[in-house]
Amino acid sequence: MAIVDLSVVCLGTGDTSVSAIVALAEREIRASGLPSKLNPMSTTIEGSLEDIFALVVRIHDKLAEAGYGRISTSLKIDDRRDREGSRMDAKLASVEDKLQGSG
Repeated sequence: MAIVDLSVVCLGTGDTSVSAIVALAEREIRASGLPSKLNPMSTTIEGSLEDIFALVVRIHDKLAEAGYGRISTSLKIDDRRDREGSRMDAKLASVEDKLQGSG
């Protein structure tokens, strides 16, 4: 199971705001059914690499359909294959546990 940090920006829009782009991408992410968390600078998504990469392609297609001609995407991937199951919340819980002095 992979955890991916995704950031999508469209270039040459003539506008410094990216909220419309983020909202369009976020709709696709939520429709995918993959666990995700919207953050101020990116969205974190959990799932198989295949599902996540297919989602990124759908996001690019939607942005292109919306008229954006140049799309820049950054992905940061944590692909851990030695454990099964959801990890997004477990990673945060582990850090919180250590902050409380338990680890």
